[in-house]
Amino acid sequence: MFIRTLSAAALMVTSLGAFAGWQVNSDASNVSFVSVKKGDVGEVHRFKALQGSLNDTGEFALTIPLASVDTGIEIRDERMKTMLFEVEQFPSLTLSAKIDKAAVDALPVGQILQLELPAEISLHGKTDKVNVDATVARLADNRLLVTSRGMVMVNAGNFGLTGGVEKLREVAGLSAISKAVPVSFVLVLEK
Repeated sequence: MFIRTLSAAALMVTSLGAFAGWQVNSDASNVSFVSVKKGDVGEVHRFKALQGSLNDTGEFALTIPLASVDTGIEIRDERMKTMLFEVEQFPSLTLSAKIDKAAVDALPVGQILQLELPAEISLHGKTDKVNVDATVARLADNRLLVTSRGMVMVNAGNFGLTGGVEKLREVAGLSAISKAVPVSFVLVLEK
């Protein structure tokens, strides 16, 4: 689930990165994901740190340090870092995407743009392609707001995380933890 959330966050940040000279303001941005356990108990989690930028050719790159996972429960954070993400060996998730820079540059202040972005997520030594639906709003000449239009679904199995999910399930004594993780994002880009 956390992996899916990361993927979604990465995709969102990728949408923002299509603007040359733009940097993700990590203090004003958020990547969240939902874990579902025991069939119908959902909990919202987030990553406390992320970095992203967009170059002059419209290529966006987002990095999320996995040690910044925040579930609201310290022991669960530690278990996710060691049992699921294995942050000592795989410290971060990266997302890359190509954005239509001309469309973003032409967006007037106060207007929005809907984008469908193909992106690539690298996590836990594996890479997968995802599509991200995002809304871009120009708040000011030097400030953009990029949000997900829906959830980005990430599958733990696509990143070799199924074993980690099973370890978390066992140590917590749960009947099930979903391997499908909905991810959403709110990104603020500034230049």
